[in-house]
Amino acid sequence: MTNNTDIRPFRIEIPEADLADLRSRIERTRYTGELPGVGGDYGVSVEYVKNLVEYWKSGYDWRAAEAKLNEYPQFTTEIDGQNIHFLHVRSPEPDATPLILTHGWPTSVVEYLDVIGPLTDPRAHGGDPADAFHLVIPSLPGFAFSGPTSERGWNRYRTAKAWAELMHRLGYERYGVHGNDAGSLVSPEVGRFDPEHVLGVHVTQIFSFPSGDPSEMEGLSEADAGKLRFLQWFYENMGAYDKLQSQAPQTLAHALADSPVGQLAWSSQLFGDAVSRDYILTNVMIYWLTNTSASAARFYYEDSHATDTPTEPTTFPLGLANFADDFQSIRPFAERDHKNIVSWNTYDTGGHFAAHAVPDLLVGDIRRFFRGLR
Repeated sequence: MTNNTDIRPFRIEIPEADLADLRSRIERTRYTGELPGVGGDYGVSVEYVKNLVEYWKSGYDWRAAEAKLNEYPQFTTEIDGQNIHFLHVRSPEPDATPLILTHGWPTSVVEYLDVIGPLTDPRAHGGDPADAFHLVIPSLPGFAFSGPTSERGWNRYRTAKAWAELMHRLGYERYGVHGNDAGSLVSPEVGRFDPEHVLGVHVTQIFSFPSGDPSEMEGLSEADAGKLRFLQWFYENMGAYDKLQSQAPQTLAHALADSPVGQLAWSSQLFGDAVSRDYILTNVMIYWLTNTSASAARFYYEDSHATDTPTEPTTFPLGLANFADDFQSIRPFAERDHKNIVSWNTYDTGGHFAAHAVPDLLVGDIRRFFRGLR
């Protein structure tokens, strides 16, 4: 397939008719039934959803969120037949290090808005200008303003190749990589695919699991065994989104594409109370307004059905910032899969959406990691 390699300026301008349609649907929401007194035992509660919907109707301002996003330069380009949307925020420091940041599900580029200023302009935020970055923040293929995917195969590996092409197209010879959630799946593959250009990869989760070799389990510390028990609990009790989106994303998407409150409930199973209401609703709005619930969910399907996946350990410099109450990265498994872990930091606060919840901690960890790699 021939690509159009042009980089086109982009601006978010949602038609008022789309917002009016959304308001109408929200006003006519038919809420589900619920057993009395069960809280969140069966999933996201009606009370939680109703409280968010009331704020959605009376307190949330999409146009303010849209204006905030439009403060940053945005572009689209076509890579491997797929439209890719991205923010490209250059630092005022001419020697800044290029860095690509990848979000996950159920978020968007909104995930990184709170770290753009400190990362691009540390001088203005009490930091060392030598720690400055030029930022590239793309919407994953099939997510948000990248629009839906139109063919099979957009898994972490294909996305990683697209990111390498994007950085090359922007003229960056050497660059760093960071990711959270799905971004922590994609980012190491960028380093694997483009090692001659990648300075290092920084993530907030390292998804390494037991191989099945009993000797791996025998050597685990009690702390690591506890992490493994937590992961088992999470997948047995909180992993419905992963299982359904990996097996039947289209079945789910019919409901999400027709009900904004359905989209809200499905997304908020991971948001909970860890982030602000505006953060939740802006991400939900973006999925709704771009009608990408199906293609975003397909990322899980494509990833779980990927073939010819690389199995050799990575060798590029890898750094981890592991925040509290998040996926529990287990170092012995990580060191089996990644042979050059140069930074491993854990924090007793933060959570899964650290870039929003504790941006200063994440910024500090990213700065320290890349400081030794420039």
